[in-house]
Amino acid sequence: MSYTAHVDTFARDNLPPRELWPDLINLDQLGYAERLNCAAELLDRAVAEGDGDRVVIRAPGITWTYRDLASHANRIAHVLTRDMGLRTGERVLLHAPNNPMLVASWFGIVKAGGIVVATMPLLRARELAVIIDKARIRHALYDHRLEAEIAEARRRVPGLEQAAAYGNDDFAARLARHPAEFIAVDTAAEDVCLIAFTSGTTGAPKGTMHFHRDVLAICDLFPRHVLRSRRDDVFIGSPPLAFTFGLGGLVLFPMRVRASTVLLEKTPPPELAKAIYEYGATISFTSPTGYRFMLEHSKNFNLSSLRQCVSAGETLPKATSDAWFAQTGIRIIDGIGATEILHIFISAGGADIRPGSTGKPVPGYEARVIDAAGQPLPPGTVGRLAVRGPTGCRYLADDRQKKYVLHGWNITGDTYLMDADGYFWFQARNDDMIISSGYNISGPEVEATLLEHPAVKECAVVAAPDAMRGSIVKAFVVLRDGAPAPEPALTHELQDFVKAQIAPYKYPRAIEFVATLPKTETGKIQRFKLRESQ
Repeated sequence: MSYTAHVDTFARDNLPPRELWPDLINLDQLGYAERLNCAAELLDRAVAEGDGDRVVIRAPGITWTYRDLASHANRIAHVLTRDMGLRTGERVLLHAPNNPMLVASWFGIVKAGGIVVATMPLLRARELAVIIDKARIRHALYDHRLEAEIAEARRRVPGLEQAAAYGNDDFAARLARHPAEFIAVDTAAEDVCLIAFTSGTTGAPKGTMHFHRDVLAICDLFPRHVLRSRRDDVFIGSPPLAFTFGLGGLVLFPMRVRASTVLLEKTPPPELAKAIYEYGATISFTSPTGYRFMLEHSKNFNLSSLRQCVSAGETLPKATSDAWFAQTGIRIIDGIGATEILHIFISAGGADIRPGSTGKPVPGYEARVIDAAGQPLPPGTVGRLAVRGPTGCRYLADDRQKKYVLHGWNITGDTYLMDADGYFWFQARNDDMIISSGYNISGPEVEATLLEHPAVKECAVVAAPDAMRGSIVKAFVVLRDGAPAPEPALTHELQDFVKAQIAPYKYPRAIEFVATLPKTETGKIQRFKLRESQ
């Protein structure tokens, strides 16, 4: 391991012990040097190799080339180091919607040898305070429109000493005082450059620590082997850059092949569909929910520029996959990733896609289905998903590291089945498997079936306590506009529909019609809230 470039060693000091890391395999195949700075590799190298005038970012009213992005990032690096006193290894909070200055700030921090801690723009001060305290953050860059929450967070956590708002005249003047050149810090490949906090669907958020080489690894695996991205691609999508699905899909992946990306601060599905047409986007990243809603508006916009669509964040129902294919002629690339592993590690593209299946391990990763003791199970058996590869879980000072890593494998918290051909089929989150009268019932399987009914817009299925059966299947259903009234007759109709599609014992014995489902800001359904309401 090359010696760290970090003067502030908080991140390295709070990595879990090496013996608690997962096995990191296939790094030799990637061939990374012991010293590298991922920002320099993705941005500076593009300019140095003659691609400085290629467009990298488009946003409403803005077009930046790779050279423009480098200039902004370099000036920000100077602001951080000269004006704000950033030392290498210190963490910097980013708090902003998806826009070009957020990307420039990300690269400026990493070039300066800092560690990015990006947060959702809708997080409130009390949520920011938890992250600031846990990561011991002294510096922040944020969008000036989010001043109130940052000010309150600073009141709650006095340790946040330096905060600068971009998007106003003062910050623009600060940037103008500094040169457009900055030599990236000579960091080690194993220096932490990113702490990504989990989205909080269960329990307290966990900080996941990723190295410079991890950033490059995710760029060189899924995009190369499954997505097959190209220089002429235009990426677009809805996930926030504060989450690794968005960071990879909307920034890192396009930049690795010198392509361009479209950044939108707000992306409700109708607006995303509109932007795909207006910008001629070729690759889309969004959730299954996003694709379902875009289907309703696809006839209003020409989506023919698309050639690849990627779904992650929650399981992609076969009904959604089939409907999208029928409407667009494109099979959605499903994938499972994890904040702990940084990005997608099981997926399939093109002719390898089997609708309803997540796919096979992305080259570079290995996956298996295991029992409670960590032993591999044979094909066709339901168990826990375990994965390992060149990236893996390293929690920031968190005892939950011992639960996530078992015998060198990352245990993702998902229940899966692997078939005889090596395809992985999602069954449930480990805490979403419903046991009723001795039967194991996959909540997502019931959800996927309900979604095939024309009256159902969205749904979530959880276990509800039952004195007779231990638990029963309960469905929370959001109806489409124009659907029949939520009366007992519709309940019976939906129950009979499920019984006719899958094994009768799986049908929802209780159905509650609701106006909305609780979700994280990334669109994941928070089933734990529904369980808690029982």
